[in-house]
Amino acid sequence: MEWTKGQIEGVVIKKLVKHVDERGFLVETFRIDELPEGLRPLMSYVSYTEPGITRGPHEHKAQTDIFSFIGPGNFMVKLWDNRRDSKTYGNCMKFFAGEDNPLTVVVPPGVVHGYKNVSKTTRGMVLNYPDKLFMGWGRSEEVDEIRHEEKEDSEFGME
Repeated sequence: MEWTKGQIEGVVIKKLVKHVDERGFLVETFRIDELPEGLRPLMSYVSYTEPGITRGPHEHKAQTDIFSFIGPGNFMVKLWDNRRDSKTYGNCMKFFAGEDNPLTVVVPPGVVHGYKNVSKTTRGMVLNYPDKLFMGWGRSEEVDEIRHEEKEDSEFGME
């Protein structure tokens, strides 16, 4: 598949504002009144990624991810619209997010996504507020992921 640079239907990228004072800073990572209609996060988690390390690319069949990149660390983020029924099927996006460019990114199901910590020495932090529970209620279901990073000939390159 040949990917085209362009916007992806359903992806929301929101610039975050750090409110800084002598105590430190505060950032609203998401507000329910600013999320797409009907999107309701069901859990949250924090991940730290070592410098130079990539997470993904993978996609979800039913889950929407709401990532917040606020630092520490900076990330290169790549998205590919892999939904054949989407108006933007075949589009890809690449941008940078994190400490230097705080963003919240909404990634709908079927959009392949990955990110790489591009910081030289800083372990990078990412928050996620997915709209599905990992492995379902009571962790009794299969994981909702198609892991492209495990495929040797994957068309979703992070470099």
